[in-house]
Amino acid sequence: MIVAPELASAKPYLLRAMYEWCCEQGLTPYVAVFVDEQVKVPQEFVRDNEITLNVGMDATNNLIIGNDSLEFKARFSGVPRQVVVPVTHIMAIYGRENGQGMAFPISDIEQPEASASGITVATKPISKKLSVTPSIKKEKIKPALRRVK
Repeated sequence: MIVAPELASAKPYLLRAMYEWCCEQGLTPYVAVFVDEQVKVPQEFVRDNEITLNVGMDATNNLIIGNDSLEFKARFSGVPRQVVVPVTHIMAIYGRENGQGMAFPISDIEQPEASASGITVATKPISKKLSVTPSIKKEKIKPALRRVK
């Protein structure tokens, strides 16, 4: 019996393609991310274990969409931060202006099996399912620009 080699995930390639498509169409690419201990984002902006990130060229610096992670530097409330998101935690990528994009399953996230004491650790199940074109949530905190002369 011939065993086929395990294929690499197509998700990072689709992310790069959707990012490029958004930029070519003049849309602002956003990614919806499931947040746990493996994701490095500003925790004060996380709501219900989720965060939506603007990954457009104007909002990020040194953006790298690799096969394992999405990494960039950005300012959150004026404070520069390094953001690292494993590709497995990205739930969707879409254009902010029209909501068109692509949603991904996040079932391949590794769940912790047991803690050091041998007790099984329960994690909060993900009850929300994203549609193909997720709606944009309006944040209570809106960024404000101030002109400095």
